[in-house]
Amino acid sequence: MQEITCFKAYDVRGRVPDQLNEDIARRIGRAYAEVVKPRQVVVGHDIRLTSEAIKAAVTQGLLEQGVDVYDIGLCGTEEIYFATSHAGMDGGIAITASHNPKDYNGMKFVREESRPISGDTGLFDIKELAEQDQFTPAQQPGRLHPLDTSDAYVQHLLSYVDVASLKPLKIVVDAGNGGAGQVIDLLEPHLPFEFIKLHHEADGNFPNGVPNPLLPENRVAAIAAVREHGADLGLGWDGDFDRCFFFDEGGEFIEGYYVVGLLAEAFLKQQGPARVVHDPRLTWNTIDIVESLKGEAVQCKTGHAFIKERMRLENAVYGGEMSAHHYFRDFAYCDSGMIPWLLVTGLISSGGQPLSAMVAERMAAYPCSGEINRTIEDPTAVLAKVEEVYRAQAQSTEHVDGLSMVMGDWRFNLRMSNTEPVVRLNVESRGNSALMTAKTTELLNLIDHLH
Repeated sequence: MQEITCFKAYDVRGRVPDQLNEDIARRIGRAYAEVVKPRQVVVGHDIRLTSEAIKAAVTQGLLEQGVDVYDIGLCGTEEIYFATSHAGMDGGIAITASHNPKDYNGMKFVREESRPISGDTGLFDIKELAEQDQFTPAQQPGRLHPLDTSDAYVQHLLSYVDVASLKPLKIVVDAGNGGAGQVIDLLEPHLPFEFIKLHHEADGNFPNGVPNPLLPENRVAAIAAVREHGADLGLGWDGDFDRCFFFDEGGEFIEGYYVVGLLAEAFLKQQGPARVVHDPRLTWNTIDIVESLKGEAVQCKTGHAFIKERMRLENAVYGGEMSAHHYFRDFAYCDSGMIPWLLVTGLISSGGQPLSAMVAERMAAYPCSGEINRTIEDPTAVLAKVEEVYRAQAQSTEHVDGLSMVMGDWRFNLRMSNTEPVVRLNVESRGNSALMTAKTTELLNLIDHLH
């Protein structure tokens, strides 16, 4: 039995062809059919050069097991989420490796209502069956159909803003040669914006580098264009555009943490008191905004499967992670990289303030370190030692996701990566930037010393 190594905690990702290829993809399609037992499944692919071939192989596996397949073509991951829930399908598979290197590919899976399939909800059952590769074909193979949900998808996106009240903003959009450009082009006729388009054409050769605006070198073009054109806003996306990144009118990159607060504010002002789910890494700004608008902030472990599950449980209107994943109840509780920026243009239009002013106040109230990674051999031991060092002065300690400790006017979260020997540190303070900086340095020195 051949071990398949491309299964991760939440999805499939691996190097082509040694970790993922057409044979493995076909077996994954058959295994998905056996585990989920769907009648109808949506498939679609991102801009990578190997994506169409891998999609064809997955489709073949599904058809062999009697599943009808509906192909939406080139798309972002969120279009699979939308098509699955909107069309009432039993599941969906997006062929994508998001922001991984050019020679990688992968898959993201959902079941009915676009509910996530991850490590604890069937993903490893799919892995096991794909490895065994002992399938009995269905008596009646499935049928393949084209499906176009793009008009309904665009109308759904536009429903998050009052288009008539939007100001004619100038917006730099950097698709990074990923899939976002196609959706910007579909939205453009409906909006009063002037788009300055960078790296707009989908190109799996990634001539300008892999689309991932978390890398500072991938922000340079957007920053320059915002300043050159005097734009009101700059936007960037990863390859499958399920994450959205913001630059203010001065070209400054906005930390994802403050965007969570902005979007929570947008929803609560629009819809009145509601629940908002957030991750434990940085929390005070989000809690402050939500509670000031009579909402309820609910903390949840980091990771899309946890956030989506908790949102359903709480009937939360919105969920946000500081990593630029934003989740919406009316979008089948799924993450979207298009809804966030539309909401922000609504805030800029109605508030009369530039984006920099909207976040400056919050950044001053709750300055943060941003996420700092350290590679260490024994993350568990380091977390235990850090907790021991700060235990005496801590007002509260939590283990919802790694280690969170509150020390009066500052707090930190230190957590292990799911996939590598790395710890991730986030520090924030109440209105005291110098304290936040000093404590960040103190913690990093401690971590480096322990290592």
